Amino acid sequence: MELGLSGRIALVSGSYRGTGAGIARVLASEGARVWVHGFEAEAAERVASGIRDHGGEATAVAGDMRNDKGADAIAEAVGPVDLLVNNYGVAEGGSWQSEAADWIDQYQKNVLSGVRLVQRLTPGMQERGFGRVIFVGTVGTLRPAARMPHYYAAKAALPSMTLSLAKELSGSGVTVNLVSPGIVATDEVLERFSALAEKRGLPTDRASVEGLILEKFMPNPTGRVGDPDDVGALVAFLCSERAGHINAANIPIDGGAADAVRN
Repeated sequence: MELGLSGRIALVSGSYRGTGAGIARVLASEGARVWVHGFEAEAAERVASGIRDHGGEATAVAGDMRNDKGADAIAEAVGPVDLLVNNYGVAEGGSWQSEAADWIDQYQKNVLSGVRLVQRLTPGMQERGFGRVIFVGTVGTLRPAARMPHYYAAKAALPSMTLSLAKELSGSGVTVNLVSPGIVATDEVLERFSALAEKRGLPTDRASVEGLILEKFMPNPTGRVGDPDDVGALVAFLCSERAGHINAANIPIDGGAADAVRN
């Protein structure tokens, strides 16, 4: 299926590692010209260089959209974009006893970082009559845990923001959607669960670690743990011309682990 992404300009926030890097790779493989974002140029350049090595077009951009000055710098560096993927977010440890400052910090990282980029980059999309905004959330908005309540509360803002922004941009040719992954087998996640397996005296090879995730933490009907390119494939489709009638949607990508029927 031709997605019509060739030559489209994409910015993927937090794409210097993990799920964001997977999204950037897939968009580039579909012909998009990708800005790989990191907080430090070196980390972003490593991913961008890897994309170029495989024939894609990618450029590194550094900046901190957790504040207005940093968001301004990113927007100025990348210029007009067609596709904005607000992938950046941080799940940090905490509890209901966490300080108020920690709750505010999670909102700053998981919500306002994306808002700043939306404010700076969607007006140009409206003027050109085409654009795609994708937020990357978590299935935890449907099934939050007792731990990290400040993280889940922040991410729970994204479905509402997605619908609100879709209404704001109504009729402009710009669509807005939310992708909500479950556990994704990034290097960081595999390393964390490998350490847990070792602590429990279990095998630490990849197959065994993924088996531990499936058995204890996120069983799902597909029988495997998703990887960054799985998320990237969904994002690429939502960014495409083919997905022009998909708008204001919250789409889980967790192999069916959320096991919930939603109205």
